[in-house]
Amino acid sequence: MHAVRNNSPPLNLTKPGSEFLIIEGAITARRVKLKDTSSHSERIAAPGFIALPWRSGGVQLAVARVVGRFCLAAMMLVIAASFACRRSEPPASNRDSQTRREITVSAAASLKDAFREISKQYEERTGAKINFNFGASGALQKQIESGAPVDVFASAGIPQMAALTTQGLIAPETRRDFARNTLVLVVPADSTSGITSFADLGSAKVARLAVGNPKTVPVGQYAEQALTHLGLWKQLGPRLILAEDVRQALDYVARGEVDAGIVYASDVHAAGARVRTVATAPADSHDPILYPIAVVRASSRQEAARAFIDAVMSDEGQRILEKYGFERVR
Repeated sequence: MHAVRNNSPPLNLTKPGSEFLIIEGAITARRVKLKDTSSHSERIAAPGFIALPWRSGGVQLAVARVVGRFCLAAMMLVIAASFACRRSEPPASNRDSQTRREITVSAAASLKDAFREISKQYEERTGAKINFNFGASGALQKQIESGAPVDVFASAGIPQMAALTTQGLIAPETRRDFARNTLVLVVPADSTSGITSFADLGSAKVARLAVGNPKTVPVGQYAEQALTHLGLWKQLGPRLILAEDVRQALDYVARGEVDAGIVYASDVHAAGARVRTVATAPADSHDPILYPIAVVRASSRQEAARAFIDAVMSDEGQRILEKYGFERVR
């Protein structure tokens, strides 16, 4: 196959005195002479016509008319496709409705598995969408204080929720305590250290102990309270490995990077067979581990946010929480 060379000179649309055809619509073709570049520039910007080099003779004019019909048909197809695409898009009112039903939930890391299961059933039932932001309760508190677009806050500790309520950032009438938890001591599944109680933490059996950072992580605050109650906090200071959230502390233990860790009982469920629980902290050694949830006052999706809290508080939601190691609030 040989390439066909096009020897026609390029169309010069800026040279005064140039002659060319204006193909308009499907059937009209007229000969025009460019007098000045400015008037031509204004014309060429308008849609609906095509410029072709002028060559005298009826054949060229007939061809131009055919080309005009073809180009107009192509333009009509493009316009039709554009309207079809617009019809396929959901109406603006529907998109706005979907946006109003999409909420962001900032929740403690220990709630990850339970809340994801609750959200699946909630989304199937309501058609709403939930975006989760899991992390340390203290860090999530700071985000809300900084104006993060959050609709619902679920904390692993009372102090974080109380701080936001005091600042007027929480709708107080929506607050509920929806779960309890237990503080436990865990070791790697294959550990041979002989650790069987909290008292053993003060012995040579423990070189490194993973706990949440008490400055931002509720489980770290509970651990500090329990170890202080047992007279071990100051002694263990140099051996502590501070985690950014409870799941990180759990991972340190599961990977055998520390000798033991203090986490929630619900997190042991998430770790499966990778860790072993060897002791439970005395109930009077720390504050009650309560999980509060509430709507953020600045939320623009109050109705959907309240509906998610209702789902968490429902019998179905409470059964899911129990499935993942949480306890009901009596």
